[in-house]
Amino acid sequence: MKTKDYLKLMQKILHHIDDGIHVIDKDGNTIIYNKSMADLEGMNEKDVLNKKLLDIFESLDKESSTLLRVLESGEIIENKKQTYLNKYGKEITTINTTIPILNKGEILGAIEISKNITKIKELSDTILKLHREKLSPKQTMKNKLKKYTFDNIVGKSDNLKKAIALARKACKTPASVLIYGETGTGKELFSQSIHYGSDRKDKPFIAQNCAALPESLLEGILFGTSKGGFTGAVDRAGLFEQANGGTLLLDEINSMPITLQAKLLRVLQEGYVRRVGGIKDIPVDVRIIATTNEEPLKLLQENKFRKDLYYRLNVISINIPPLRKRKEDILILAQHFIEKYNEILNKNVWMLSEKSKEILLNYNWFGNIRELENVIYSAMSMIDDEHVLSHNYLNINCNGEIDDENIEISENFSLSETLKNIEIKFIKKALYNNEKNVTRAAKQLGIKRQTLQHKMKKYNIK
Repeated sequence: MKTKDYLKLMQKILHHIDDGIHVIDKDGNTIIYNKSMADLEGMNEKDVLNKKLLDIFESLDKESSTLLRVLESGEIIENKKQTYLNKYGKEITTINTTIPILNKGEILGAIEISKNITKIKELSDTILKLHREKLSPKQTMKNKLKKYTFDNIVGKSDNLKKAIALARKACKTPASVLIYGETGTGKELFSQSIHYGSDRKDKPFIAQNCAALPESLLEGILFGTSKGGFTGAVDRAGLFEQANGGTLLLDEINSMPITLQAKLLRVLQEGYVRRVGGIKDIPVDVRIIATTNEEPLKLLQENKFRKDLYYRLNVISINIPPLRKRKEDILILAQHFIEKYNEILNKNVWMLSEKSKEILLNYNWFGNIRELENVIYSAMSMIDDEHVLSHNYLNINCNGEIDDENIEISENFSLSETLKNIEIKFIKKALYNNEKNVTRAAKQLGIKRQTLQHKMKKYNIK
């Protein structure tokens, strides 16, 4: 195949990629400009292809164009955030990686890969705005978020009491706290209880999920941004400044990229933040409560958690037990949720049937308390005028539960059919345990994400 044919083939492939692709040759002429990039920049592909870059994008020059800078330097520019106006005046925010095209040391051109994160940036701006509104003294009682205290923690099991006792001690010190618990065990409830039981209770409590945003935006949300720090940046206080004097909850800290963990550690050690792109050090007094839904020691072994940050945060360690290890609390919690939804749904349910109790006690509750509440809520929504909640209303059939007795084996099934049934149930269980997150489910099963996707399609698992 001739070089020209390879180029046409490559253009066809890149045309259908979601990320924007822009390639120039060594003379600065555009040779590839895919549909995603054209849509992102509000351009027509034909108006850009085979034209000099600076003739089309008149607002750029050799310094401001990352493509031309890479063409000149031969060095990669990785994950650079840019905010600019497209042809129609719409503000666009992208994360760009620009790479030189080399052949035996000679620069033949440059390729830029752009990911449109405009909607994510809008989301991050909204997050900061909502945090500011929550802290505003003008906020009405109606809009205030519910504050949780230890009185809201329901249960009498010994391992739960142990976790509560540790959390109460944490109220008496400004030390950092690391809370480990599976999804749905109530990590934020514990975090708020610690904050509102401490001498910081009249200061801000701010929570941020570290898995919700990409690193480039999460950094700006945590530490703030300074005008001129990057294209389109404005002076804006981050969550550390907004939480000054109070508590910052970093939820799912295990999802925070290692490079950002290093920057967080510096703030904790030195007691000040520097906004992204800024030069001024801003002193802050913030207590950190971090949570993780994976075992911290396992994260350390897998190099997902910096050791120095772990020791800095793990001054007080609290392990919230999963519901399956505090079975004596299941019926207490179920009755608590019945009373809650009696009021919300205007029902008059008095109790659970004996069969319902048996089912609830024998279920493994991989979604923990959150799952139990959802099951009760669903049942209460379906019930009519009954005063006893029957097992017929409990929507917890299989939902990923695997029991050797339930594996379908009969003389009518071959070995391959039996193994297929087992595989399907294990896949469903992994997906259920991980709230249908395919990446985490694949990790739990010990297979590649693509392999799991293939099997889900093969078995029609949604």
